[in-house]
Amino acid sequence: MIRWLGVVAVMLGIFSIVTTEILPIGLLTAIGSDFSVSDGMAGLMMTMPGLLAAIAAPVVTVAAARIDRKLLLCECTLLLVAANVIAALAPEFWLVLASRVLLGITIGGYWSIAAGLAQRLVSPESTARATTVIFAAVPLGSVLGVPAGAFVGNLAGWRTAFVVLGILSAAVLALLMLSLPALPAHQALDWSTLRAGLQVPGTRFALLATFLIVLAQFGTYTYVTPFLQQVTGVNSVTALLLIYGIAGIAGNALGGSMIAHHSRAALCLAAALMAGAMLLLPIFGRWELGAATLLIV
Repeated sequence: MIRWLGVVAVMLGIFSIVTTEILPIGLLTAIGSDFSVSDGMAGLMMTMPGLLAAIAAPVVTVAAARIDRKLLLCECTLLLVAANVIAALAPEFWLVLASRVLLGITIGGYWSIAAGLAQRLVSPESTARATTVIFAAVPLGSVLGVPAGAFVGNLAGWRTAFVVLGILSAAVLALLMLSLPALPAHQALDWSTLRAGLQVPGTRFALLATFLIVLAQFGTYTYVTPFLQQVTGVNSVTALLLIYGIAGIAGNALGGSMIAHHSRAALCLAAALMAGAMLLLPIFGRWELGAATLLIV
């Protein structure tokens, strides 16, 4: 039972990270207005964690190859607490960006460990179920994180949303410390191992395709709040962001089913639908029904 509590703790850590990462999407206009910066400048709150995470993931994996995984997860979560506290108290915009640097390091470090941790926490026959529980945090963060953050931000100010996430992150840190057993490193990776993986043509193609699709998706999603407010004319975007998140869960289920039988066709269809929705948003996104339909797609 205590092992499953550890699985839940790791899942809640990912939920906190994902929510903190995408929280500014629903609050972009409010934060930019508070610091008198443009929406484009405020969008750096999304860009910086992504860039830092891309660097931190391989660096942390190699640099901390022999460190106990429990200790590493706790250190990453402590960074997450600090990032949320700094963002909540920041008197200047550059301090908000500094907090996002800490978040980027947290994302890269935590993900590089948590992704394969299920098999070390539960019995072999329960590994698949535990992995599902851990990664359920991603769609949950997308569904609940942005609309909930936008709701709290509209109700009590954007700083309050970061305060709430800081408290949640601190609770997750305590749960990780109490529930996780010692997790010494079993296999030390080095740069030569990572380079060898990149020599495989399929791996390079998959990384490039993932990079381009995620870049397009987050590039669009980052500015969806000001678009809905300024172009569509929606006063409160919380409901539309919630619809987007729910559609993401549905797409995850449908995509998983398609990939099991037609992986290449499923990926191509997903990329084509995303491209179509993004291209049509400036045209049909001027009306609320059109915007909602394209967000669902």
